[in-house]
Amino acid sequence: MDRREWLKAGGAAALGTALGTVAPAGVTARPVAGRLKQSVCRWAFGGVALPELCKAGAAMGLAAIDLLQPADWERVREFGLVCSLGYPADRKDFIALGFNDPAHHAQLLGELETAIPLAARRGVPNVITMFGNRAGIADADGIAACIEGLRQVAPVAESHGVTVCVELLNSKVDHPDYQGDHTAFGVRVIDGVGSPRVKLLYDIYHMQIMEGDIIHTLRDSIAHIGHIHTGGVPGRHEIDETQELNYRAVARALADLGFAGFVAHEFVPTADPLTSLRGAVATCTV
Repeated sequence: MDRREWLKAGGAAALGTALGTVAPAGVTARPVAGRLKQSVCRWAFGGVALPELCKAGAAMGLAAIDLLQPADWERVREFGLVCSLGYPADRKDFIALGFNDPAHHAQLLGELETAIPLAARRGVPNVITMFGNRAGIADADGIAACIEGLRQVAPVAESHGVTVCVELLNSKVDHPDYQGDHTAFGVRVIDGVGSPRVKLLYDIYHMQIMEGDIIHTLRDSIAHIGHIHTGGVPGRHEIDETQELNYRAVARALADLGFAGFVAHEFVPTADPLTSLRGAVATCTV
């Protein structure tokens, strides 16, 4: 099951080198792994009960759990974790329906304007949104529409200290017709919005499929990026030697750039899930 299928099935219902410390307000600080704040995407580890995932993740040095619905934002805090990236809505068409079409702006803005204040209260630093499927929309028109819509939510995000992260996805393998499928498209939107609280969710798996050149792109575009997802290519499985990317080098490049956002593991494990996750955390502990 990939994330699109998980969302269609109803989201949540479908289912140690320590160099620093992290904790939500009111929770005892605990060690985190290396120079990067690492997290794990809930949907990819749906076979592991959330409390077990939190407990094991915290012991590995994770700082957060990623891609949670609002009902779970508070649950992870008892384990010393935060939700690193929250959903503002639970919809089957969450990926396809995005800011590239002005017809969707009212709905998307309503969802975000409701979710952002709640995220601030729950200590959730980021919420996710989408560029949306093309459906015949030209890139220039899609970019203009995204800028127009995201500019409207930027003041709300800024006033609450929550970042809206717009995700880049591949249209070659997993999400046919998705418009925000290249970094350059996303950078133009983020530049046009001009807010420190509207950034890109740069998914390494998706951008490796579409354009490669990951480290160079990160260095060129790091100011536009607020959040990172990992995943092995091809297949979106473990980020080990079974796939084509050198994630150790990517992690080191991110750390050397001073990236302060979260790096969330979004791969579907082929072996024991927690063993695979532990390996990913070790790979990215730099």
